[in-house]
Amino acid sequence: MTGRATPPAPPRGPGRTDVAIVGAGILGVLTAREVLARAPGTSVTLLDRDLVGSGATRRSAGLHFPRGASATTRELAAESERFYADLHAARPELPIHPLGMSVLAPLASEPALREAYLPEAGLRPIDALPPQVPALPAGYGLWEGDGCQYADVHALTQTLAAELRPAAAFREGVAVTALDPGPDGVRLTLTGGAELTAGHVVLAPGPWLAEPAWADLVAPLGARVKKIVALHVEVPPTPEDRAIVFHDEDAFLLPFHHRGHWLFSYTCQEWDVDPAAVDPAVSAAHLDEALALLGGYAPELAAACVSGRVFCDAYGPENTALVEPLADGRVVFAGAASGSGYRLAPALAARAADLIPTLPRQRKATT
Repeated sequence: MTGRATPPAPPRGPGRTDVAIVGAGILGVLTAREVLARAPGTSVTLLDRDLVGSGATRRSAGLHFPRGASATTRELAAESERFYADLHAARPELPIHPLGMSVLAPLASEPALREAYLPEAGLRPIDALPPQVPALPAGYGLWEGDGCQYADVHALTQTLAAELRPAAAFREGVAVTALDPGPDGVRLTLTGGAELTAGHVVLAPGPWLAEPAWADLVAPLGARVKKIVALHVEVPPTPEDRAIVFHDEDAFLLPFHHRGHWLFSYTCQEWDVDPAAVDPAVSAAHLDEALALLGGYAPELAAACVSGRVFCDAYGPENTALVEPLADGRVVFAGAASGSGYRLAPALAARAADLIPTLPRQRKATT
């Protein structure tokens, strides 16, 4: 991903910032962290229409496993894998929880598994079934792998944001109503009529792709918004329980230790939804769809599904996340992570920072 060189940021002053980041979810906060790690003197302002981590971040399952459906996603996942491993090793008190992983798939899918999962996963066939799965369908196999973890993404984002506050400005409950790139920077009009001029802007809006301030800029990227549904399985997990991935169905069971229950995420096919209009309640149709899948593998857990969470996320073309320069490079869009915002956020943040020409580069440009 490459962008045009742009003029230096304008001089600082009242109502000016070197970098404005629109969206203070996990991706926006990690982008601010990346910018300040590369250039500690940079002025950074994070803006969010709600509180830090209140959108898709608050509802994220937070599961990370080392795989990707495309070469680009596998590269992003590998970078993020290293980031989270280093972060957990350095700061084990953070809410990042290593986890075992079992993968269920037809035996005929093994070549696809080997391509999708990173070498770091060390994927290997096993015979012992997870206790939640009494039997495999005919022709199915079971593999285990390494490198799986999950996080309380909202708590992690809050912690990292708190650590950034001495070096970055946060404006919560402040929406961007207009975004006007120009030769001297990008003018952001905020709720209440206030203005902020930034040398560069990183758009990390999550599923809010259609906001009037940037809808026309973002539309050519081809990202769409899809509903995401996960059921809460009211069965307490044990410390030995592993994440169970249903590869062909793009679904998983996650032992949510910090909340005391399991979570079952499946692929809901409701597209082009409005995040402001998504009903957070789990509908009868959602339950029927999810239980039809889960009941075939783990009937006891399926019987304990009585609640859940509903929201949405942005998806890039062919489910590939996007980090793209817009407006002659003054604006960078980062996101459309296709339900993997936490999993890919560190790598997306690094790529977004690479497209800000006033910052030191950390990686070679990808064409």
